[in-house]
Amino acid sequence: MPRRSRAESEATAAAILAAARGLYAERGYAAVAVEEVAAACGVTRGAVYHHYGSRAGLFAAVHAAVTAAVGAEIERATDGLSDPWESLEAGCRAFLAAVVADDARQVVLVDGPAVLGWARWREDDAASSGRLLDEVLAELADAGRVRAADVPATSALLSGAMNEAALWVAASPDRDRALDQAWAALRRLLRGIEA
Repeated sequence: MPRRSRAESEATAAAILAAARGLYAERGYAAVAVEEVAAACGVTRGAVYHHYGSRAGLFAAVHAAVTAAVGAEIERATDGLSDPWESLEAGCRAFLAAVVADDARQVVLVDGPAVLGWARWREDDAASSGRLLDEVLAELADAGRVRAADVPATSALLSGAMNEAALWVAASPDRDRALDQAWAALRRLLRGIEA
């Protein structure tokens, strides 16, 4: 029997990841068994374990993919903006909207910290949206446009504020209205660091 090609193996891993991502986003990690993920993409349970090692390993891969997608939304929102302050505002707004969206909210805000633990959750956040926040704040600080003497501390505080705002929005019965309210409050907060 011929061995599967690398392309077939990668396609299988991608199909598993996509199926798990959809199921976790819809129902949450605790409510989804590995067998359901396997059935959703037409593979065996063993194939899931072969590609991701464990149920937790599969969730970690889904979480990393979703946080990367949130980062990609921020990059799309800021692409072509030459003014770093406009980039800061557009990126913060894009983060809030992306992280409370139906395909991200459960994975990132609810299950991420609980399943992965705080340290790993922060690593994924730092690798995607956190990195972008650090970069734009450093650019603004270098240009003398923010009063932040310590960019990493300012980034941590803004990130914390945005994550808490996202949790608040996600729990709201009217997420669109809550998102607008959170953005208005965050925008006032950002003005406080502007030089």
